[in-house]
Amino acid sequence: MTAEVINLRQFKRSKAKQDQDRKAEINRAAFGRTKAQRILEKTRALQDKSKLDAHLRDDGGSPSDPA
Repeated sequence: MTAEVINLRQFKRSKAKQDQDRKAEINRAAFGRTKAQRILEKTRALQDKSKLDAHLRDDGGSPSDPA
């Protein structure tokens, strides 16, 4: 029933390495796109927004006017 003996220095190093790997994975997802992919994503978002805005109703009244 004895606990496993571990080297604290090695444990700290492996923990730091895991943290770095996790941060690198997040950064790859956020910043790991090519310029063409970023431009395409931005263009599609603008197109989607303009299509949505084109379908808005214009009732002629102000939004705060209940009648």
